[in-house]
Amino acid sequence: MNQKTMKCQWFYGWVVVAAAFAVTLVGFGSAYTFSAFVPSLQHDFGASRGAVSLVFSLAGFLYFTLGVVSGPLADRWGARSLAILGMLLVGAGLALASVARTIVEVYLAYGLGIGLGVGCAYVPVIGAVQRWFLKRRGFASGIAVSGIGVGTLVMPPLASWLIDILGWRGAYLVLAAIVTSIGIGMACFIVNDPRSKGTGPDGAALTSGHPVAIVAGVSAGQAIRSRQFIGLYFACLICSFGVFVPFVHLVPYALDHGIDHSAAVLLLGAIGVGSTLGRFFLAGLADRIGRQVFLLMMFAGMALALAIWAIATSFWSLAAFALIFGIFYGGWVAILPAVVMDHFGGRHVGSIIGILYTSVAIGTLIGPAAAGFIFDASNSYTVPILTSTIANLVATGIAALALRSPAHRVVPG
Repeated sequence: MNQKTMKCQWFYGWVVVAAAFAVTLVGFGSAYTFSAFVPSLQHDFGASRGAVSLVFSLAGFLYFTLGVVSGPLADRWGARSLAILGMLLVGAGLALASVARTIVEVYLAYGLGIGLGVGCAYVPVIGAVQRWFLKRRGFASGIAVSGIGVGTLVMPPLASWLIDILGWRGAYLVLAAIVTSIGIGMACFIVNDPRSKGTGPDGAALTSGHPVAIVAGVSAGQAIRSRQFIGLYFACLICSFGVFVPFVHLVPYALDHGIDHSAAVLLLGAIGVGSTLGRFFLAGLADRIGRQVFLLMMFAGMALALAIWAIATSFWSLAAFALIFGIFYGGWVAILPAVVMDHFGGRHVGSIIGILYTSVAIGTLIGPAAAGFIFDASNSYTVPILTSTIANLVATGIAALALRSPAHRVVPG
């Protein structure tokens, strides 16, 4: 009895979850500090809001697109080396951004460093987590990606404080040190396959007759031709045009409405709080109510939250928007890999998730930058926010149609 208890307590899958949590915290946390730097970059380089927004859009496009390469590489070589490389690239990008002399050099340093670095690490570490769990996959995936929520909560206020005392260049250097030390250190604990630790998913003994679902699943080619994948792809594509707009424009929006900079940056923290709740608590709920139904609820919830933003002008109303948006955004990010695993199995899960995230990449590239340029032309965020709301409603309908078909659950391939 005691041996069983010890085995449960030391199931290595939770170490993998903790490592993925740390990697996503410092990786995405660094990316989502960008809004805190927007006023400084505009001031020092004389750039428009649209031009500065393009830096984040480039980074987001790269880190979601690169999953189509890093996912298959992780399936073949394992996630650890790719996560370590990714954290090195993020740290290097932040350090090089600190010495940029033009906005173009910021594009190259921050955009390429964050984009390539997070792209190398994200899909591999999240794919690794999926292989370690069956019954609690939604919960484990939620904890792993809740690092993004905690990073959104902690890193932007930290960046704002560093900017105040060190300037934006010094702030980038400190963030680079944090990413390389914590990110690389924790990435060393990533293990791709539970069989290498002598166990099956959820800690089941390999000799107990437990089905080894890790090696089951359709090929990436079979997956992308399915109705479920095509529907998910277009739902995520349309949704992503609006989902990442707040991460760039919420702070400038708040400043435009008379909210001081330190309070405006706290709004990003409110997204982080909500995102952590959505990833950590709601993702566990998804295992009980059904992960497909839960995913549809997240699409619809993001649309509702964005509609609130359209009428919010005070600090407290914007904080309410940020918290609600964060909850549904966090739940969406947490459950999406688990839904992919449910439908297509684990053999090529890294490849399939990577291909799916190219849809998010396109939306991330276009959405925040387009919102910035529309603001430059109209001096208003009304059109971008309403468009983002409608996009998420459309995405909800597309996903509902796609996911009502039976899943390709763990088909040998």
